[in-house]
Amino acid sequence: MREPIREDRKQERTRLKGLFASSTSQTLSCFSPRWALRAIIMQTTSFKFGSHHGTVYCADAADLLHSIGENSADIVFLDPPFNLGKRYSEKHRLDHKPVDEYHEWLFRIVDLSSSILKPGGALFVYHLPLWAMRLGAHAERSLTFRHWISVTMKNGFARGKKLYPAHYALLYFTKGHPQYFSRPKLDPARCRSCGEYIRDYGGYREIIEKSGINLSDVWDDLSPVRHKNRKYRVANELPMELFDRIMIMSGNAGMTYVDPFAGSGSGAVSAVRHQLNFAVGDILKENTEIIVNRLNATDCT
Repeated sequence: MREPIREDRKQERTRLKGLFASSTSQTLSCFSPRWALRAIIMQTTSFKFGSHHGTVYCADAADLLHSIGENSADIVFLDPPFNLGKRYSEKHRLDHKPVDEYHEWLFRIVDLSSSILKPGGALFVYHLPLWAMRLGAHAERSLTFRHWISVTMKNGFARGKKLYPAHYALLYFTKGHPQYFSRPKLDPARCRSCGEYIRDYGGYREIIEKSGINLSDVWDDLSPVRHKNRKYRVANELPMELFDRIMIMSGNAGMTYVDPFAGSGSGAVSAVRHQLNFAVGDILKENTEIIVNRLNATDCT
């Protein structure tokens, strides 16, 4: 792996034009020349891992998606701010919009994501169930619904006349029939005290031990990374295992992964590990610096 290359806007424009002439299966040539007309990219850092490429952008999510050519991405992952009023930065109020404005913005993000997907490409959206319900109904106009994956939430609190909230929603859509799908296998869970299997698999035990368990649409073994000693920023992070599962399900070597809300960059690191090209961005410079540092430390051998 080489050191990242920091480029000014003129150099980046020249580089992207060169990529447009190359095959999208080998390089990140998925960016439309429309970018050259829009002063939206504040900073870029480019990487090369063997035959695979990636770029980290400091940019607004909608602008970054708008700059990518249609039918270019194989996987798009969206983990937008939930509009709960959290402070992601001292300088920016990124998580506090009027509901109608947030609604319109979120739908636009989904529409842009749908437009850049290749036929058979996959869109994953991580959000609260209420907004996942709204986004799912909207996304189904142009995409094919495949799964509502429940990702368990630890340490929630019951509020008002409602049940205890125990999961986040991970929506999985494809643009028509999926171009690639592989069902991940899990090792059977064991008791941390005695080491025995938690569940009784009866006559299927030998098969389970040999082949593993098929991944379902309830992921009760994952949770957002909250402890300060295990994450790269103050805000919560999604676990690496979540991104690894997405790469296994919908990714193959040489494909292109896009994440406009990259946060601390776990999706980019997972893409490198699975030999995918990537284009990831975040509006906060401090987040993009974290991503660059993590990619510099990533062993892709």
